[in-house]
Amino acid sequence: MKIFISADIEGVAGIANWEEARKSSNAYSYFAEQMSKEVAAACEGATIAGATEILVKDAHGTGRNIDPSKLTENAKIIRGWSGHPYKMLQGIDETFDGVAFVGYHSHGGSNANPLAHTMNSSVINYIKLNGEYLSEFLMHSYLAAYLGVPVVFLSGDKGLCEDAKNLNKNIVTVAVSEGKGASSISIHPNKAIEKIKEGMKKALKKDLSKNNINLPDKFSLEIGYNFHGDAYKNSFYPGAVQKGEKSIIFETDDYFEIMRATSFLV
Repeated sequence: MKIFISADIEGVAGIANWEEARKSSNAYSYFAEQMSKEVAAACEGATIAGATEILVKDAHGTGRNIDPSKLTENAKIIRGWSGHPYKMLQGIDETFDGVAFVGYHSHGGSNANPLAHTMNSSVINYIKLNGEYLSEFLMHSYLAAYLGVPVVFLSGDKGLCEDAKNLNKNIVTVAVSEGKGASSISIHPNKAIEKIKEGMKKALKKDLSKNNINLPDKFSLEIGYNFHGDAYKNSFYPGAVQKGEKSIIFETDDYFEIMRATSFLV
């Protein structure tokens, strides 16, 4: 069994402030270690369930947060960013049996996580796809669907876990925190690690064909910017049009074009 794991930091247990997610902060090292432990737990659970190959994408910030020595020896890790349009799923293809998301967070504008955002929060106010707010989880889950890879597991904040269940009830989720305004209510970090390990085991013991995501036939991408000049400039991207002073629309029936567009527009 071949499993892909994409990992972020804003949805790990205990995190509540942007300083805790930035390498320049003294608080960062603790949460980078917790991220490493949660990803390692996912690898352990997958291995117990029969995974022989695991590919991990370190998908936060610089892409250099996870301690590779904590992972199971059947895991490879992608660190840094190549610039490929698959972004947080760089390295995935049709040969994988399932994809898991660890440490993910709710979409920009959500109250479910004090660090809620979608992609580049310094530039982007919100992103919508077909009229609904787009999270990084949903963006990459649709990519998995595009490639025919089932989405099997998610850990992160409670709001995102609820969104995942609405997307496909068979996705095993582990909520490690719940946002309340600019605060976070979190379970114990060791409990999060154990729940992620057990959740991955459970996820991969199921009939994974039931975890395939339904991909829409057409896509309308709306991007709202913080600065009106970005909307004007990016309206010149092929196929994009300016909707309002701070927003653009891009439409296509090929999901790869959504991934490609967001690589240049956000």
